[in-house]
Amino acid sequence: MKKHIAILLMIFSQILLGQNVLFNKVVKTHSNSDKTLYKINPEIGNAEYLAELEVQGFSDDDAKVFGMIYKKAKEVGANAFSYQPFETIEEAGGQKFDPAHYKLNLYYVTPDNFPKENNVVYFFASPYKKQNIALNNEKVVFEPRIFTKKTLKLGEVFSVSTKKLLGSSIKLSRQENQPVQYFQFSAFSVNSNPYGTAGINLKSGDITMLERSYADFLSVVYQEFK
Repeated sequence: MKKHIAILLMIFSQILLGQNVLFNKVVKTHSNSDKTLYKINPEIGNAEYLAELEVQGFSDDDAKVFGMIYKKAKEVGANAFSYQPFETIEEAGGQKFDPAHYKLNLYYVTPDNFPKENNVVYFFASPYKKQNIALNNEKVVFEPRIFTKKTLKLGEVFSVSTKKLLGSSIKLSRQENQPVQYFQFSAFSVNSNPYGTAGINLKSGDITMLERSYADFLSVVYQEFK
């Protein structure tokens, strides 16, 4: 009897603590084979609204969570998304972002209409531990689940180092029409994402270069600091 109760409690706790990605509504679907799922500002126009997703429950396995979102998005043919705050009476514009419960709007955008951020670089912290990172020889403390972005300047070589004896370092420079770049600092192995070719694709020691779809998702669920 006790064994049965323990099993039931374990199943019940997994339901409570598990993460669900659900459609709140589907307005329409779009037929396309795009592999991308980029973040957009829907106010800029040129975005065809398709559906609304709701994410319930928190997990620090960001790649797995995004894989679930990506799969749902492709069911309706979405290649873009935006964060949709919950509406509240107390706070105009919606409540503060809650990584354990949030909504995303899904869209189809003609690829030529995606916004560009040339010569901008995003740096994401580890989801698990605080790290000291040198950005252009300036010590920056990256608390877990935060990010910052920098604009590369003409004629400047921007250096990044994890400040460890056997750590990693990279150098970046401004180039004409150079697309936005995304990097994450980590002290652990990173596996392939469950959503196929889009995702984490390069790793240099403990500095990982991210694909834009996944990085755009992190820029929603992580907190930005200047």
